[in-house]
Amino acid sequence: MRTAFVQTLLKLAEEDRRVQLIVGDLGFGVVETFAKRFPDQFLNAGVAEQNMTGIAAGMALTGKIVFTYSIANFPILRCLEQVRNDVCYHNANVKIVAVGGGLAYGALGASHHATEDLAIMRALPNMTVVAPGDPAEAEAATRAVASVAGPCYLRIGRAGEPRVHCYPVKFELGKAITLREGRDLTLISTGGLLQTIAQVADLLAIAGFDARVLSMHTVQPLDAEAVKHAARETRAVFTFEEHSIIGGLGGAVAEVLAEADLPTLVFKRFALPAAFSRVVGSQEHIRSTHGLTPDSLSQAIQVFMEKNRAKVAVRAV
Repeated sequence: MRTAFVQTLLKLAEEDRRVQLIVGDLGFGVVETFAKRFPDQFLNAGVAEQNMTGIAAGMALTGKIVFTYSIANFPILRCLEQVRNDVCYHNANVKIVAVGGGLAYGALGASHHATEDLAIMRALPNMTVVAPGDPAEAEAATRAVASVAGPCYLRIGRAGEPRVHCYPVKFELGKAITLREGRDLTLISTGGLLQTIAQVADLLAIAGFDARVLSMHTVQPLDAEAVKHAARETRAVFTFEEHSIIGGLGGAVAEVLAEADLPTLVFKRFALPAAFSRVVGSQEHIRSTHGLTPDSLSQAIQVFMEKNRAKVAVRAV
């Protein structure tokens, strides 16, 4: 996803001189090409994310489209006051890019685990929150956030994420993408778990469950209609995210379902515990310890469906 983002940003900068990139003294192996090709559209703010964000807000208020770029939590948590008061309060055209969402920097410990970011960002006024699921979505999301006015948060993977979509995606901020149709249950994913959830759907099909898969790349604003439509048609909804179970995609979907006039359904969230991880290691290793693998998730869903057989026995028409 990181490569897709940078390549798309290069194209955007060539097409529009208003596009600016500000980094916090990192990522040179990735952004060096941008800096060399567009020196007048590039700035290294140093290890000073508060300054980076303040500069970005000021530039945006002069008519620029400004991308700030750093890893994991650094472009948001270290400078949250500036994000809130300088960017969001002024509805400034700043696009905050966090590379390594979730557990991508797993070996570096809790300081680099971006596991509360979706909850924090979606609570900020004027902020659009986007977590693409694969490189195809990352490319489309980069173009989308550049074209929309106002603050955006773009959470991307670190590197090496596989392409899940076989065809060009029809991408619209605030609109979920249906990866596959299904009538027994709905799997809603955000961010880098998309391939995992597609594999879960395959395993469930072997077990006799026809699973719908939605890529909810935009967490704020959430596609509430897609959630309610899926709930009416499948009567069982599951959410998946590499994020704390508090306040992310699962919380957003729960809010929609709680206030919707829907027939009886079952709902469950799969996410990380609301705690600092005591486990370090590769992203795959930490996912495994928290049950976020295709086999673990498939088994957990089958057990949950069996326990709630009576509630899902009669589908809505």
